[in-house]
Amino acid sequence: MTVESTAARKTTRRSSGTKRTASASASAKKSQTSEPELVQLLTPEGERVQHPEYDIDLSADELRGLYRDMVLTRRFDAEATALQRQGELGLWASLLGQEAAQIGSGRALRDDDYVFPTYREHGVAWCRGVDPTNLLGMFRGVNHGGWDPNTNNFHLYTIVIGSQTLHATGYAMGVAKDGADSAVIAYFGDGASSQGDVAESFTFSAVYNAPVVFFCQNNQWAISEPTEKQTRVPLYQRAQGFGFPGVRVDGNDVLACLAVTRSALERARRGEGPTLVEAFTYRMGAHTTSDDPTKYRADEEREAWEAKDPILRLKAYLEREGHADAAFFEALETESETLGKRVREGVRAMPDPDHMAIFENVYADGHALVDEERAQFAAYQASFADSAAEGEVK
Repeated sequence: MTVESTAARKTTRRSSGTKRTASASASAKKSQTSEPELVQLLTPEGERVQHPEYDIDLSADELRGLYRDMVLTRRFDAEATALQRQGELGLWASLLGQEAAQIGSGRALRDDDYVFPTYREHGVAWCRGVDPTNLLGMFRGVNHGGWDPNTNNFHLYTIVIGSQTLHATGYAMGVAKDGADSAVIAYFGDGASSQGDVAESFTFSAVYNAPVVFFCQNNQWAISEPTEKQTRVPLYQRAQGFGFPGVRVDGNDVLACLAVTRSALERARRGEGPTLVEAFTYRMGAHTTSDDPTKYRADEEREAWEAKDPILRLKAYLEREGHADAAFFEALETESETLGKRVREGVRAMPDPDHMAIFENVYADGHALVDEERAQFAAYQASFADSAAEGEVK
């Protein structure tokens, strides 16, 4: 073989390899830009569509019930946001725009199922019968939760990102060992999907065939980081690597969220293991009341999603099909205002937080550094009273 022919073969191989690499890259980009399959039963215009796997048949009463749940949950959420702005709460995490994902999945649960929420599952709490005012005690700083998790099978809110998925997996493994046919559901966001705790939960739940549903509300923003900065594939596809199914559902479609979650829970009860549900939705407001979303996302993006509002689409369907009349909507508006007033009065009747309580129960027998910090903080708090007194004298 001549030197020229050897060089030519090397050039050909390099060229071929470059073509294969370019082809693979183009294929990967096409896969990333193409829209993944989305389970939808109600279009943004409020038109009913069918799905071969996840169809559902609901009565007019049930449809009105779902609408009522979403409206009252949004009213409560708006009241809580206002209370925080008025200085009655230290912080609030709004669910605005995610009502369908929470109400749909929440109403899919049986009473004996167990829920592990994050800190934004106000709609799920509503479905589990937790009094809305109890949710606000923690955000006011007067308690660590305010409800008994065993009463409603609804765990306390979890602030640490992603850790509740581990709790849910362990609980589900225990349910399986007890021989019960109940299921467990763990809620988390797209940001939490990047946490190691979530990956460990996927591993253990798959290996031990735990009866757990992982419900990811992909509202597309982990505070200021968009989902594309966290993953190169749709989140629901991650389940494949752990050996269990994943499905993406229209998170603004309450009917689809109900149908998909109910199916996943039934699968878990049959002993077929975990499922990952990705509810593709949008966080209409700020991450919390300490966040300013205008600094990292465009108004046009929010406006596009306002057209997909979960409450408006169900209302359009109810009106089109004649399942609800003006009297129903008027009565619900009155009920909504009554709820807002009750929540407002309930929060204002709560005691002010004990500012010194943070130093209690840190160490069983006390600690010199904690004692020093307590004294410094007490002096700091007292300085406000001294300043106020001086102002009155003047």
